[in-house]
Amino acid sequence: MPDLAYYYPAPYWHINEIDRLKSLLLFFDGIAILLPRYMSGRESAADPVLAGPLREMGLLTVLEPETFVDQQVTEALITAVTELITGGAFDGLDHHKQAYHELSRSRMGWGADVELSDMIIEELIARGLARPSEDGVSVPLHPVVRTTFLVLLSQLARAAGRRAGLALHPATSSHRAVEDLVRVLSLPASPSAGHLVTLDLEAVGLDLASVPLDDILEFREHHGKAYRAYARNVRRQVSELGLMDPDEREAALLARREELTDVSQDLRDTARRWWRDPLGTFALGAGGAAWLSAGPLHDPLGGVLALATAGAALAGAATGQEPTSAYSYVFTVRHELGSRTA
Repeated sequence: MPDLAYYYPAPYWHINEIDRLKSLLLFFDGIAILLPRYMSGRESAADPVLAGPLREMGLLTVLEPETFVDQQVTEALITAVTELITGGAFDGLDHHKQAYHELSRSRMGWGADVELSDMIIEELIARGLARPSEDGVSVPLHPVVRTTFLVLLSQLARAAGRRAGLALHPATSSHRAVEDLVRVLSLPASPSAGHLVTLDLEAVGLDLASVPLDDILEFREHHGKAYRAYARNVRRQVSELGLMDPDEREAALLARREELTDVSQDLRDTARRWWRDPLGTFALGAGGAAWLSAGPLHDPLGGVLALATAGAALAGAATGQEPTSAYSYVFTVRHELGSRTA
């Protein structure tokens, strides 16, 4: 299956992010976005430079939530949000001073199960966390609730992607989106609390803003394997570190950070020899958690996120527990992400 960077939380990027998206192509086979049908064409309007060529080359996959958010995703998504509501995750939010923002009904599972989707919308409205739809295709949500939907959806998209023959990996240029993922995983009711890992943004590539797309793809043909291996290594380390004992994790994190630094230096040197001109840097990091889940009955949120866990068990097979993981890449050409472990 092709490894695709699942761009979120927005359904498309804007022209000021072109530089970052071009560099991201070195680490993945392509980019995927989740775009409602009523927004069709907005990805090209927001970025008239890169979006069109990427789609023509088969490097941009446009997923439609009307069909992609299937029954399995819908049930898992609504279950997770219900658990968060009943667990008090949204208690105490300001309902009056916050600007509510629309989220398409299709990204709330309306295309798969109208009754279930309407049920959670009505519950959110009753609690002041949502407002009635004004256009029939979207629902204004409290920003914290809206972000929570998109964070959970980014993880559940991994399982839905596999059913569609795609390996989707959540990736964002927003540090806030990764912080929101960590916030959800940190909730007291979540079994992932205490297993959180955030890997620093490492300057692993170059800012390819001035490099034509064809030149980037030629470089990828020769050296893309090493960049993709680096991205897999980052993802694997989040899972392995999350499963470690907290007393061992800090020392292991330092060792892994040194390893990533050495590899990233080699990749930057390779790129500089190829293009020769001095370029800025492109940084890639990740945040998430991995933990052992005893099953949906004892671990509701973990049971939901377990649907997104790919591959064989990293640990726990002997005890009957299954490893669950949640992660997101974060990428940038300017900022740095401070390290954080818990």
